[in-house]
Amino acid sequence: MANTIITNARILDCTGADPFAGEIEIQGNRIKTVARDGNAITRTDHEVVDAGGATLMPGMVEAHAHPSFHNITSFEDIGDTPPEEHTLWTAHYAKVLFEQGFTSLFGAASARPRVEVAVRDFINNGIIAGPRMLVASPELTPTGNLGDCGRRHQHRSTFGLVCDGYDEYLKAARECARDGVDTLKINPSGDQLMPLGKATDTVMTEQEVAAVAHVAHSYGRRFAAHARSAGSVKLCVKYGVDVIYHATMIDEEAMDLLEAHKDEVFVAPTLGVTYAATYEAAEYGLTPEVVEAAGVKNELEIGARNMAELHKRGVRILPGGDYGLIWNPNGTDARDIEHFVKLIGMSSMDAILSATKLGGQIMGMGGELGQVKEGFLADLLLVDGDPLKDVAILQDKNKLLMIMKDGVMFKDPGATPHRQSQAA
Repeated sequence: MANTIITNARILDCTGADPFAGEIEIQGNRIKTVARDGNAITRTDHEVVDAGGATLMPGMVEAHAHPSFHNITSFEDIGDTPPEEHTLWTAHYAKVLFEQGFTSLFGAASARPRVEVAVRDFINNGIIAGPRMLVASPELTPTGNLGDCGRRHQHRSTFGLVCDGYDEYLKAARECARDGVDTLKINPSGDQLMPLGKATDTVMTEQEVAAVAHVAHSYGRRFAAHARSAGSVKLCVKYGVDVIYHATMIDEEAMDLLEAHKDEVFVAPTLGVTYAATYEAAEYGLTPEVVEAAGVKNELEIGARNMAELHKRGVRILPGGDYGLIWNPNGTDARDIEHFVKLIGMSSMDAILSATKLGGQIMGMGGELGQVKEGFLADLLLVDGDPLKDVAILQDKNKLLMIMKDGVMFKDPGATPHRQSQAA
């Protein structure tokens, strides 16, 4: 692997410091040197990339990734997709996210067992190109809740593994661990658009949550939950859930618990899917009347206020908006960074840090991923523009001049603006 210098860059290192002019040296898959303007790195058998003043920043992390949700129109589309095609769709959408600047994905649930495991392993073995992935199980959910599309008279399946009682959850969690997942995912709350189990409902028992917690902690797996209700969030904190998705309908007690455990838990509110359902999905049946009656718009407003308060309290809030639906498609994931600014009131810097510095932490690699620092992995983007002035430019893949993962150039800036080899 050639040593590379990226020079003439505006470096947004995502430590929280202001950007600065400078250059970096990459040796192998890591950043060896970060130099400010005026302290040039010695050129000795390096390939030199002239950034032309573009912004150099870490690759982004999608904290609620669903590459196996192939822009579905209904949950039943998942069960109707043959597994062979489904695996190919998963590889395709992992690549789509990669091309949008997400060099790492934290999986929020695989649409069916093992499809994301297979894609992760092929990427890790260098067979196909794609982001680094931590993959989750399908969603372990009780009968009648989000993820259960079954009928007495007709077999239908989707992203849920339906379990009832301690023993069923224990067995399903163990089987998912055997499949090779990194994360076990549960659905202890409902969802406003479901006929049963709403966002304010806590639908799993404490014993059921405890069963999956036992497997996650025994087998060294991450533990994540779809938890919108206050009661479900409290159960998650009690049983050591690492990543709480949504947390939109929390009360003061749940908020205090999250603050007390802010160094152990991550929250990803998935505002993207709720925003799209509220304002952009009318042609798919989610008219303003439907979402108003279902309470979706109300949840968006409450959730945004709660996230603003959690952010003030220092709770780690990360982007990831349940992308993978036809009206909220994979590849538009960077919208959540803009949602953080416009809906939660984060600064542009904090919103970008949520997708980079905090992203490295949720991946379990906070000491080597998500910042432009010496010794860190060379997961890097070169952005044509200033994302601190307009975070929306991160949604435009044409603004990404370069995408690098582990020191390997997957999108090469080529001759734009300048590239050359230099030897001693």
